[in-house]
Amino acid sequence: MKLTNPGAVPVYTVAGPSTARPLPDWLARRRKRSSKYDPENLNNFELLQEFEFEEASNCVRVSEDGNWIMSSGTYKPQFHVHSTQELSLSFSRHTKSENTTFLLLSSDYTKSVHLQTDRSIEFHTPMGCHYEVRIPRFGRDLAYLRQSTEVLIPAVGVSADGSGYGEVFRLDLERGQFLRPWQIDVGGDDPGSGLQGSIHVGAVNVAAVAEKTHGLCAFGTSISTVEFYDPRSKGRVAVLGGHDGEVTALNYSDDGLSLALGTSTGQIRIFDLRNPRPLLKKDQGMGLPIKNLIYLKTPTEERKLLSADKRIIKIWDEHTGDLWTSVEPLVDINHVTHVPDSGMILTANEGKHMHCFFIPNLGLAPKWCHFLDNLVHEMENETQTETYDNYKFLTKPELKSLSLDHLIGKTNLLRPYMHGYFVAAKLYDQARLIANPYIWEEERAKRVKEKIEKERASRIRGVKKVKVNQKLADKILQRQEKRAKVDLEAGVLGDSRFGKLFEDEEFKVDETSYEFRALNPSTQVENTSPSQNARIGADDSSDDESGSEAESEHQKPKDDVVMQVSSSTARGGKIRDTAIGSRAQKQTRAAKVRTGDVVGEQQIIFVPESKKKRQPAPAPIKRQDRRSASTNTFRRL
Repeated sequence: MKLTNPGAVPVYTVAGPSTARPLPDWLARRRKRSSKYDPENLNNFELLQEFEFEEASNCVRVSEDGNWIMSSGTYKPQFHVHSTQELSLSFSRHTKSENTTFLLLSSDYTKSVHLQTDRSIEFHTPMGCHYEVRIPRFGRDLAYLRQSTEVLIPAVGVSADGSGYGEVFRLDLERGQFLRPWQIDVGGDDPGSGLQGSIHVGAVNVAAVAEKTHGLCAFGTSISTVEFYDPRSKGRVAVLGGHDGEVTALNYSDDGLSLALGTSTGQIRIFDLRNPRPLLKKDQGMGLPIKNLIYLKTPTEERKLLSADKRIIKIWDEHTGDLWTSVEPLVDINHVTHVPDSGMILTANEGKHMHCFFIPNLGLAPKWCHFLDNLVHEMENETQTETYDNYKFLTKPELKSLSLDHLIGKTNLLRPYMHGYFVAAKLYDQARLIANPYIWEEERAKRVKEKIEKERASRIRGVKKVKVNQKLADKILQRQEKRAKVDLEAGVLGDSRFGKLFEDEEFKVDETSYEFRALNPSTQVENTSPSQNARIGADDSSDDESGSEAESEHQKPKDDVVMQVSSSTARGGKIRDTAIGSRAQKQTRAAKVRTGDVVGEQQIIFVPESKKKRQPAPAPIKRQDRRSASTNTFRRL
C-alpha cells in the first residue's frame, strides 16, 4: 500500500503493479524475497488472493451484497470469482472465447450473463454454463431491465430489413425467447457509412437504464446521438444530438434526473433530462474515448462524477466542474467499477495484476477490509514526497514553442498535470537542442555566471576599520558572514560598553602572552612586533660592546658538527647527559683546568672532511693478532 496522489485528496494504491511491464515469475519471486525486510515495503500486503490474470483483465464488477467480486480476463479466456469474506479466490472458470462484458443478474454471483467476442451470450450459474445463445451481429454492451427481466444487447451494423437502422436485441429471460428489437438510427442511409461489417459501419455503442427510478433506457450511437426509449411504450421518446465524436459512455444519476455521457474525443457532458442544453462540459485532456462514467457521493453528501479513459481516472465536482482528484495507473485501463458505500475503486487493465485504489475522502473502507482505515491513519502521519526526477513541467504554450504539442494524448512521455504537462527530460533536451542549436553555449555562459556570483557571495561584504584589535573585528565579521547576515553595528562591534576595546591601546590583545596562546593554540602569531623590536634594541644598545667579545668566543662555524657522549663509568660524581649538538655550556662557575686526560667524560669532535681528501691506509696486522696453529687442540693429538 502506497500513496499515489499526495494532493489535497490523497489516493492510495492498495493493489496493482509497480511497473508498466510485467516481470518474469522468477524475477518477481526473487524481488519479493529480497524486499521482505525492506522498510519501504512494510505496508505491503495482498488484499485479495490471486487478484490477477495471466495477460490482461477485461471487466470487473461487485455484487449488490458486497460479498463477491467477479472479473473476466485472458489468456486463456476465463473469469474469476473472489469472496470478500475470505479475501481469496473462490473459483475460476474458462470459456470458449474472450469476454467483452458481463452483468450480475442476482444480488450475488449465482446468476450472470456474459457477452462474448464470438457473438454468443452465455448464462452462468455456480454449476457451470447454464445456457448459450448466439446473436445475429456482434454486441457492444449489455443492459438489464429488472421490471420485465429483459437483457438488452446493443449491436453493430444495420438491420436486415433494409431500413438503415441499427438494432438493440432484446432477450426475455422469463419466456426464454428474443423479442422484437428496438430500431436505433445509426446513419445507415448515409452513403459514407458502409455496409454491415465494414470499417465505417454504424453501431449502437452503449446502453444505460435508470432502473431505480423511472426506468428510461438511453442508447449512445456512433453518429453522436443519444436515443431514449420507454420500456412501457416500447418506442422512442426523445433524441439528444450534436455531440463531438461517438458516444462511448452513458450513466444515470441515482435520482434519475441527470445523465452523463462521454465521447470518443474525451469530452464529458452532464444533462438535465428537462433541458436539452448541457449543465456542464469537461475535457478529459487525453483525447481518448471515455470508457466509464460513475456518479459518486461523499460522506458529506457532495456529488462527484468519475470519468475514465484508457490512461487516467478523474473525479470531478458535479456542480462546479472542478477537478477533485485523479489517478493515473502505469498500464492501460479497460474498465472501472466502484465498491458501493465506500471509497474503493477497482479497475480491469492490461497488466497482469488488477488495480485497487482507496480514496479516504470518498468514503470509508469496505467492511471486508476495514483495517485499511487504520493503515491510512498511520500513513498520514508520515511525510510523503513526490518527485519527478526525470520529468520537466511545461505549459501548453511552451510545448508549442518546442513543437511538441502534437504528442498530447499520444505518448506516456507527456503527462497532464494542472495547467501543463510533465515532459520526459530526455525528450525535452532533444527538442530544446533542435529548436535552439546554440543552447549549449548559452547554458555554459549561464553556469559560469552562477559560479562567479557564488564566489562573490562567499566574500566578506562588511569591513569595519578600528584603531585597536583589527584582527578581532575581522573575526567577528567572518562569523556573521557564515550566518548570511552582516551587521556592522550588531554585537560587540556596536555595543558602547565595549567601545574602548577597539579604541584604547590599553585593551590591545597581546598575542604573544601565555594566556592568549592557551586559548588560541591554532593561531599563528608573529615572533615580535616592530614596537617590541625597537624596545629590545634600545635596551640592548648599551650592552653591545660588552657582549661582543663573549659572543665571539662562543661563536662556532655552522658547518661544524659536535657530538658529546657522556660516560657511565664515572665513579662518585654526578652523571650528566648532554644532548648532541652545539649547545653552549652555561658558565656558572670557574671550571677547574686539567692538564691531563679527561677523567669521567670524553669529548669527541667530528669535523667533516672533503671527499677529495685521501683516505688513510689500513694499519698492518700485528703478529700477536694472528692465529697460532700451535694452539690447535687437534694438533697436539
